Amino acid sequence: MAARTLVVFHAHPDDEAIATGGCMAKAAREGHRVVLVVATRGEHGEVPDGYLEPGEPLWERRVKETHAAAEILGVSRVEFLGYVDSGMVGTPENDAPESFWQADVEEAARRLAAVLAEEGAHVLTAYDENGVYGHPDHIQVHRVGLRAAEMAGTPKVYMGTIDKDRVKALMAAAQEAGELGDVPGDLDPAEFELGVPGERITTRVDVSEFTGLKRKAMAAHGSQISDSSFFLAMRDEQFAVAFGQEEFILCGGDPSRPETDLFDGL
Repeated sequence: MAARTLVVFHAHPDDEAIATGGCMAKAAREGHRVVLVVATRGEHGEVPDGYLEPGEPLWERRVKETHAAAEILGVSRVEFLGYVDSGMVGTPENDAPESFWQADVEEAARRLAAVLAEEGAHVLTAYDENGVYGHPDHIQVHRVGLRAAEMAGTPKVYMGTIDKDRVKALMAAAQEAGELGDVPGDLDPAEFELGVPGERITTRVDVSEFTGLKRKAMAAHGSQISDSSFFLAMRDEQFAVAFGQEEFILCGGDPSRPETDLFDGL
């Protein structure tokens, strides 16, 4: 296959490693150009006391972490759209005029479309209509991403998501085997509502060969993902099962004609 260009669009630093790190590493290994665009610099993330240097703003550390993770994954270019993190749903940061959640969709889409056009992007990934889990900035990534692709005429557009049926089954099995341990409330198998039903998934990419790089990229975001976090506390084999497949909905695609690669048909 001729070299193509993949643009992955994310809301905050570390989202890229968690959601599309495997596909990014896979595409880069196969000789494709990978471009990471991040809407915000993650200004309102939580960070442990004493983690930052005196006077160091969190956003500055998170930008450095993003570039470190991008290098691990083989990314050729990193761009930030220049908006401010909107915080979690229902927080005062949602209402800040400079926040991504308050951004004019057409203006934000023009910024992203300029990158897509400059790169001659063949593929764009954004998020599903609920932003996978309802975060305001993730929902805005969906809106802005799809509009930008329309402006730029990007051939293939994907909504990154999670097959919640598959994840619930995996977590229930781990729980029954006594291997799940303590998990955040929204990751409890009985309460898990992230993502979409499996019947909506059009594209399942096997990234099991790249879970080691994906794990390293997540660890590069140390201000947000500590070694003791739920994600990195997993044994390697558990991590490979949990993160060895990345799932998408191809805009205009047909789930009855499944894909196994973001570049299928190009």
